[in-house]
Amino acid sequence: MVDVQSVLEGDRLVLSRLLSQIENDTREGQQALADLFSHTGQAQLIGVTGAPGTGKSSLVNQIAYHYRHPQDGGEPRKVAVVAVDASSPFTGGAVLGDRIRMNALTGDLGVFIRSMASRGSLGGLAGTTSGVVQAFDAAGYQTILIETVGAGQAEVDIARLAHTTLVVEAPGLGDDIQAIKAGILEIADILVVNKADKPGVENTERSLRNMLQLADPTRRIFWNHERNEIVPGQESGNDESIWEPQIQRTVATDGSGVPELIDLISQHRTHLEATGDLHRRECARLAAELDLRLQGKLVSRWQAQLSDGLYEKVLNSLVAREISPQEAVQRLLDEKEGK
Repeated sequence: MVDVQSVLEGDRLVLSRLLSQIENDTREGQQALADLFSHTGQAQLIGVTGAPGTGKSSLVNQIAYHYRHPQDGGEPRKVAVVAVDASSPFTGGAVLGDRIRMNALTGDLGVFIRSMASRGSLGGLAGTTSGVVQAFDAAGYQTILIETVGAGQAEVDIARLAHTTLVVEAPGLGDDIQAIKAGILEIADILVVNKADKPGVENTERSLRNMLQLADPTRRIFWNHERNEIVPGQESGNDESIWEPQIQRTVATDGSGVPELIDLISQHRTHLEATGDLHRRECARLAAELDLRLQGKLVSRWQAQLSDGLYEKVLNSLVAREISPQEAVQRLLDEKEGK
């Protein structure tokens, strides 16, 4: 059993063991999360996403360092870093090498870095990332940085989990059309042009500004494709004060532009609190997690009640092209319901 009180007191060893249980989706891990849930909701969640090669890990290293060593003389914040790495679809393995670039945080007991594999999940996060974030939240980490896989335009799950989403771009990684494709840029609260000391940074920033000028600022809402409706908690809001995504240049290798980026993150947090968007985003996050868990439980319960061999029989008919996928689903449902 997990010593929940030790987690609340910030015991790193107990917390580390709990994180492993959460990743492995054990019964003990799930029970501990249930016990800890009432102690969550205090941390600031910052998502960092973008294409591979933009310097996300180096930027996360600098952001965490500045939160630990604030230039304004404020109190250092406890920082957790959740770095999600892609799992191989063939071997299931993952490198988990993000912390190699976070050498500035080595030995700092106020920082906890956790690398985790995506384990086949799409959208840039692992299926248990939200549980890991909740554990850090309950353990008293005030700022949690969540770095996604870095697969490209489909990484929008981070926008549901994080309060502030940074989309990192870099010069020379794509043409102007690539920069304005729908998907990943639409989730940005702050657009970070990293590697700003490289040639072409002006063109990259100009393309991003043109993209922002072409689109009217809108309040972020999330569409539930299964229900064909807006996610609960996102229906209302004062459209007179909508956050307009900001652009900030940085050089993660030497920290240039990072203090200004920290200031923008703080401004966005203040905006969320003042407009009520923080509550709306929390509603969207919990609704998405509830739907995901409900789907998983219902599918597992349904499969457990199938008669022996029925699923394999229908699957074999599908493989043999005797029935279509739609017909296969309907046959499973009909036979399960006794039709």
